[in-house]
Amino acid sequence: MEHRAALRPFQGEPDLEALDLEAGARWRDGVLELQFRLDGPLDTLVIPGTGPQPQRRDGLWQSTCFEAFLAVPDQPGYWEINLAPCGDWNVYALTGYREGLKAEQRIVSLPHRQRRTPAPGSTDLKASLELEISLDLTPLLPAGTPLELSATAVMEHQHGRCSYWAWQHRGPEADFHRRDSFQRLSAQPGAQG
Repeated sequence: MEHRAALRPFQGEPDLEALDLEAGARWRDGVLELQFRLDGPLDTLVIPGTGPQPQRRDGLWQSTCFEAFLAVPDQPGYWEINLAPCGDWNVYALTGYREGLKAEQRIVSLPHRQRRTPAPGSTDLKASLELEISLDLTPLLPAGTPLELSATAVMEHQHGRCSYWAWQHRGPEADFHRRDSFQRLSAQPGAQG
């Protein structure tokens, strides 16, 4: 991955210290690859199980959801990617800061893989959840376009509240849409044949 870093909760609380979350991102040949890894006592979180057929859905950020926000430098519009552990997903286009939110119809699926160890229901307190996304962005952008990106996540806890995680937080409240929290992600050339 080109950029890999730990995600930090907006507010540090003792019950969050047992959770470790990191994300990596790579932009190559028009494909954005994202990887999230969550380690810790996953039974303290609400993690929806995998459904029969993942679907595009709204409101995924109201529960445990892995996200990325991406933009072209110096352009006001940006995109929001949501992936729930159950496989439900959405990609939104926004015209400016929290403006013009609509489903990005040029993206028709969110190819991903998931691995969880040990299996749900295990008595092992330390567990791991990995999600990998491989999204062809050529319907939106030419390959090689520079990107800015922020990897984020919402964790819903069993006691009902949510914590908000990101590579970096800017401002007085958790706000994943702030462009000053995005990281520059340069395009990488493809493999040589």
